[in-house]
Amino acid sequence: MLKGAKLTAHVGKALQSLPKNPYFILFPSGFLRYYGNVNSKNNGSIHETEWERLLRPFDLKELQRSFNRITPFQLCKLLELPLDVSTSMEIFQRAGAQKGYCHTFKVYYVLIKKLGEAKEFKVIDQLLLQMKEEGIVFRESLFICIMKSYGIASLPGQATRLLLDMKGVYCCEPTFKSYNVVLEILVTGNCPSVASNIFYDMLSKGISPTVYTFGVVMKAFCMVNEVDNACSLLRDMTKYGCVPNAVVYQTLIHALSKRDRVNEALKFLEEMFLMGCIPDVDTFNDVIHGLCRLNRIHEGAKLVDRMLLRGFTPNDMTYGVLMHGLCRVTQVDDAQELFNKIPGPSTVHFNILINGYVKSGRMDEAKGFLYGRMLSDGCRPDVFTFNILIHGFCKKGLVGSALELVDEMAVSGCKPNVITYTILLDGFCKKGQLEEAGHILKEMSAKGLGLNVEGYNTLIHTLCKGGKVHEALDMLGEMSSKGCKPDIFTFNTLIFGFCKVDKIEKALGLYRDMFMEGVIANSVTYNTLIHAFLRRGAIQEALKLVNDMLFRGCPLDEITYNGLIKGFCKAGAIEKGLGLFEEMIRKDLTPSNISCNILVNALSSVGKVHDALELLRDMTHRGLAPDIVSYNSLINGLCKMGRIQEAVNLFEKLQVEGIQPDAITYNTLICWHCRDGMFDDACLLLHQGVKNDIVPNDVTWYILVSNFFKRIARENKIMSYSQF
Repeated sequence: MLKGAKLTAHVGKALQSLPKNPYFILFPSGFLRYYGNVNSKNNGSIHETEWERLLRPFDLKELQRSFNRITPFQLCKLLELPLDVSTSMEIFQRAGAQKGYCHTFKVYYVLIKKLGEAKEFKVIDQLLLQMKEEGIVFRESLFICIMKSYGIASLPGQATRLLLDMKGVYCCEPTFKSYNVVLEILVTGNCPSVASNIFYDMLSKGISPTVYTFGVVMKAFCMVNEVDNACSLLRDMTKYGCVPNAVVYQTLIHALSKRDRVNEALKFLEEMFLMGCIPDVDTFNDVIHGLCRLNRIHEGAKLVDRMLLRGFTPNDMTYGVLMHGLCRVTQVDDAQELFNKIPGPSTVHFNILINGYVKSGRMDEAKGFLYGRMLSDGCRPDVFTFNILIHGFCKKGLVGSALELVDEMAVSGCKPNVITYTILLDGFCKKGQLEEAGHILKEMSAKGLGLNVEGYNTLIHTLCKGGKVHEALDMLGEMSSKGCKPDIFTFNTLIFGFCKVDKIEKALGLYRDMFMEGVIANSVTYNTLIHAFLRRGAIQEALKLVNDMLFRGCPLDEITYNGLIKGFCKAGAIEKGLGLFEEMIRKDLTPSNISCNILVNALSSVGKVHDALELLRDMTHRGLAPDIVSYNSLINGLCKMGRIQEAVNLFEKLQVEGIQPDAITYNTLICWHCRDGMFDDACLLLHQGVKNDIVPNDVTWYILVSNFFKRIARENKIMSYSQF
């Protein structure tokens, strides 16, 4: 039994701390009497508290004696008062110390509920053990109360532990009620995987789930991207006598629409109506949003019509989603027609349409819509409205027009924010107007605005692009000192910048620093470093990074493979390059023309033209069409082997197949014809190229002129020998 101290002083203090209006007094008969507002004109003795005055008719000593004879019913009433936890515990302990007194389940329930609200879970555990020692029969309602407290305190693991201990430790059989509470706590607490395990534990123990159970577990499955398992549960519900309700269907429709499985979502929507479940507008919006993401805009519009036919009223979200979908596929005029049908369009609707005009490059119409329609309709533009237009002007290089809009913002009572200045900063940096970008930074500083990560990334990218990598690195240090956390784009830009100026060791240092900052390297990071080492011919260092890439769970992509294949081919290890090409195919990575052309060029350059032709045939079987780059490599390979006529035949075949030769094709054939002494044929090729709209470049003229002079020199030499 828990022991207590003297009660009177603590109760006196607690009573003084209670609100003055209203209050309760416990009488010896065991009843609480309610007292309303009491206004006493007599303040009484300076040593007498207000509560003591109120309790004067009922002497404090008498009150103490009444506590010594307190019953469980009276104790429950006291514990339900808004007393603090320590006082409540002392009252509980004092009452428990009475001779012949035993706490009831109700007493423990009231106290534990209060302790749960105060998150005193260690004390609750002690009380549970005390209840067990006293032989009190546990009831499920008590555990549900504790579990809910664990849920509110974000302790889903403790709620789960208590559920599993109910039968084994406390001899209380949990029903579906306990399981439902814990399942909800786990899902709310972002522990969906544990929720599914608890559900199957429930089934294994023969506890029948309810519709609510299925709804929560389906949500858990959807949270971990196991939508198929969630859908299969819908079919299992009938086994347990459960009929799906609207919440169950809405959960599945939301998950399927979010994952672009809209056809299945539409089937469930139809099934909802057949089952007599009424969807809400949000359910329709989920499906419409999914259709619009897949560019099935007109199907989304038809669904809106069906909503209206069934008596549903589309909300702002419905119109907004459909308008955004139309704008995304550049059907801005259709979006405006829909806009005209909206009863009382909001600023968001205006912003969507203005953004549609901007994305379509129709800046004059976007600005005209702001001033000609939005303001005339009494709808006030917000900072997002102006930022959309400013971004559009900056993207077109019209930074001056963007600055004019910033001035107009102030007139409209709209303050530019960090995003506004970041857009301007990016616009000036892309135009190379760094002085103007500096003015923007000063203006931001004067207004007490600091750069965000996007702003720093813009400056770092500009500095790296100009080769000022050390200044860019200083900018990274400034970010950290000002509490702005660098992201993957920050590090990738710096790593690319240092690799570009061949300072790979510095780039590797940044790669290691990423992990210290909690930033995870991605395929761009690894590919930048791997290609930098391959350009140096340092294949082993590149392969170490490939191993690190795989170890950290980042899969090799086509860019990685192409770099490695090219590196091995350049080093003369063509067989290893071919091996990597086969590995790509095994890993279901479809090689592109770039991958094949690297190998065709490598094989052709070492005289393995037959193997290169076989690879081209294989390309065709895989659905890839060889391009002019492929054929240029083959033509050069054939010429290199002295098989110029075969190269010419392949050249003529190109035109029959509809592949247009380029300047490189003509330059290759002209060069080899000149080398073989067929200068007239080379000139004919030049005329043919000009006739086919091929403009001779510097290389073409260099080949012809240099070989012409060589020919003249040879002829003069022959003539001089003949004279002797």
